[in-house]
Amino acid sequence: MSDSTISQSRRTFLKRSITASGFTLGLALLPATRGHAMFANAPEPDSFAPNVFISFSEDGKVEITCHRSEMGQQVRTSIPQIMMEELGADWQHVTIRQATGDAKYGDQNTDGSRSVRRNFQRLREAGATAALMLCTAAAKGWQVDPYECETEAHFVVHKPTGRKVAFADVVGVAAKLPVPKPSDLKLKSRDKWTQIGKAVPSVDLTGMTTGTAVYGQDVVMDNMLYAVIQRPPVLFSSVKSSNQAEVKKMAGVVDVIDMPAASAPALFNPLGGIAVLATNTWLAWQACNALKTEWQTSDHASYNSDDYQQALLDNAAKPGEVMRKLGDFEQATADAAKVVDASYYAPHLAQAPMEPPAATAVVTNDSAEIWACVQSPQTARQQVAGALKIPVENVTINVTLLGGGFGRKAKPDFAVEAALLAKQAGRPVKVVWRREDDIKHGYYHSVSGQRLSATLDDNNQVTGWYHKTVFPPISSTFNPAANKPSDGELDLGHLDTPFDVPNLQLERGEANAHVRIGWMRSVANVYHAFAKESFVAELAHQTEVDHKDFLLQLIGKDRHVDFAASNAKYGNYGDDLNDYPVDTARLKNVINKVTAMADWDKREQQGRYLGLAAHRSFLSYTAAVIEVKVNSRGEWTIPKAYIAIDAGTVVNPDHVKAQCEGGLIYGISCAIGQITALNGEITQSNFHDYLVARMPQTPVSIDVEIIETEALPGGVGEPPTPPAAPALANALFAATGQRFRNLPIPLNIKTA
Repeated sequence: MSDSTISQSRRTFLKRSITASGFTLGLALLPATRGHAMFANAPEPDSFAPNVFISFSEDGKVEITCHRSEMGQQVRTSIPQIMMEELGADWQHVTIRQATGDAKYGDQNTDGSRSVRRNFQRLREAGATAALMLCTAAAKGWQVDPYECETEAHFVVHKPTGRKVAFADVVGVAAKLPVPKPSDLKLKSRDKWTQIGKAVPSVDLTGMTTGTAVYGQDVVMDNMLYAVIQRPPVLFSSVKSSNQAEVKKMAGVVDVIDMPAASAPALFNPLGGIAVLATNTWLAWQACNALKTEWQTSDHASYNSDDYQQALLDNAAKPGEVMRKLGDFEQATADAAKVVDASYYAPHLAQAPMEPPAATAVVTNDSAEIWACVQSPQTARQQVAGALKIPVENVTINVTLLGGGFGRKAKPDFAVEAALLAKQAGRPVKVVWRREDDIKHGYYHSVSGQRLSATLDDNNQVTGWYHKTVFPPISSTFNPAANKPSDGELDLGHLDTPFDVPNLQLERGEANAHVRIGWMRSVANVYHAFAKESFVAELAHQTEVDHKDFLLQLIGKDRHVDFAASNAKYGNYGDDLNDYPVDTARLKNVINKVTAMADWDKREQQGRYLGLAAHRSFLSYTAAVIEVKVNSRGEWTIPKAYIAIDAGTVVNPDHVKAQCEGGLIYGISCAIGQITALNGEITQSNFHDYLVARMPQTPVSIDVEIIETEALPGGVGEPPTPPAAPALANALFAATGQRFRNLPIPLNIKTA
């Protein structure tokens, strides 16, 4: 068969693929060069459809498609690893292909720590389907039961006799077989696993460390122009006047283009402004800086962070809308021997991935092809199609590697910018976001104000717990009238409060948004965990009970939290509570584990200052202990940090450890960074004034303990982040006696 015939066969396969249950099924097994005499006369195969994830070439080599975006979490290894467990292929004969944005793959949104937990079963079945077809093909030749055969190391093996045949020798027969039903599959038992749970090396590590990997910023095309955009400084302001004609005369500048002005709702649309197109990035950057633009005002020009902070805290101090209630907190307050109150504040944050957004576009009259570092290629496809007014099937989104994402690259406004500019320029255009663009014009993590109150009896036992949270919701980006935390946001560390108290009252309040609000790593869990775990530490101190002991007592007996008993609707990250209950035993277990790792009970004798925090998020349980030292100048450092995680079934422990380390450091960045606004304009612009954890604030070492369990897989990318800020704040209290209820935590603490 010629190369052209093979290419035609693949094109035919793509055309014939059909959608079922939300994702396309299709597996091309092409004819093999037959080296096994028994299978020498196997028929020439046609394309057929076990699944979209696996295909075989004529020599038996395997191509596995990863439908999620790689942004450092090593999903391009873990997703194939799950399939490889059942497929029985040899990694040396496997290549990984990155999927374009296409509904046939099902959900491609790489967010919410869902890549493994939402795909674990279907990916195992994908591998098992291909393996069973290969086994059935071999069994026909041997005239044996296919269930007596297994796949391993790129061979089909008949276990009773030891006979084996290479994949390449049976793909032709397998291609003619019907696709087995899921009920026909026999997945491996856990004790037979050789891939899942193993530290398989990253398939991308070589490219990442040698500089050959292609990120969004790396895309280069012939005849390409580079675009840098001056965007409005205040949300929904627009260009009033500018010196565009003068800038257009600068060396290397090809065009200066007005972008469509933005208006509410923000959605994933570009912000507008003026784009400079030049022959290289530097010239576009310099020309953009030369623009002298006067901007029309907008209603958001009155936004000032200091005033807004006070308004949030004032709101949090007032009665709110009750979202979960157990017992009678008002009566508990009246009967209490003591009532403890505290308010907490967390500012806006930027996701600040190390690679700012970038997208390259080629646009014709009725089609577009994009290369971009996007977390959600299907969303990007829809947004580009809508902006260009072309059918969505005429848009191809090629997903590059992402140099971090953290939720920012789930919003494809930068891909839309590239598409609009490429259409107008009539040639390829790459839009480059500078760090200043990323900091000043992002989709920010929401600012929040919270009030907590606890009632205590004569024995210092907690009889009541109250928590009100106030923040502008993410839904305001899609509906300007939205001014209350959504049910989904309340699920993230608020409604799922696990404490065993007789009187519980959880509320929400209203707050209007003045910037684009978006997802950031761990979302509302970040500020909810900060307030809740900091307050627990305050209560422990006031009652003179060890923090660990107090927290365990507050969580109470081992149980699955019953939300119906407190008249609450809890979404549980979109998963069934029967499969993923809020299990207090697992939460207490990680607390006990991490405090044992840190030698918690001996900290005072050892002269160490430790802070503890624990949190359930994305269906996983994490607890962290941070140790701090504070020098005579008030500068703090972290000599050691510890984190324990129970994420259910773990696919790759090395990757989980790396995510725990990175997630904890990211949480420290959340504790020291802030985005503020003055007269509607974002004050920060780069890492000199938007602080992230640098070497002095990064733990010298991090010990990670993964709890082994047979529970269903939980999330991993986000759960290590929420405990970091409260653990750090609690450690600094232990060292200095100062409470930090308002973030950010300063790098230099004024000591008495």
